[in-house]
Amino acid sequence: MAVLKVAKLGSPVLRQIATPVAPERIGSREFQQFLDDMIETMVASDGIGLAAPQVSRSEQVVVMECQGEHGFPRTILINPVITGYSPATAESWEGCLSVDNLRGKVTRPVGVRVTYLDRDGKSVELDASGLYAVCIQHEMDHLIGKLFLDRMTDFSTLTQLEEFDKHWRTEHAEVI
Repeated sequence: MAVLKVAKLGSPVLRQIATPVAPERIGSREFQQFLDDMIETMVASDGIGLAAPQVSRSEQVVVMECQGEHGFPRTILINPVITGYSPATAESWEGCLSVDNLRGKVTRPVGVRVTYLDRDGKSVELDASGLYAVCIQHEMDHLIGKLFLDRMTDFSTLTQLEEFDKHWRTEHAEVI
């Protein structure tokens, strides 16, 4: 496995619409290695989600995992599509491995239904809520060339990570 280089804000790949993965590629050794490399990169970067465009591959692939009380299991989404949103929304702090040292508040639906292919190429339908749903939406935004900054409506919440840690982290333990 290998830790891949994370594309940073300004890289054109982060603003592209990612292409779907051909289902026949999913079982290939190369693609399975790529999934493992994405997971290793996410973990090494202390992230809870990573989309393929963030490692300079414009493909519809997301890996996610969050340990802890409000966490969620390791999930691999290939060619994901959100098929339903909760009508309720909530504001939460978000950050991004491609946007160094910034956090900001984003309002998103608190629940989603998503269909996708798993790492075995099997079709899955998942209902997610809370942090899991927010992470799915955040990572899937990368597949359409969007960053959390594009979803912010109030830039007065945009905060340097050091200031976030000093003033906000204790009351907001779970942050995307």
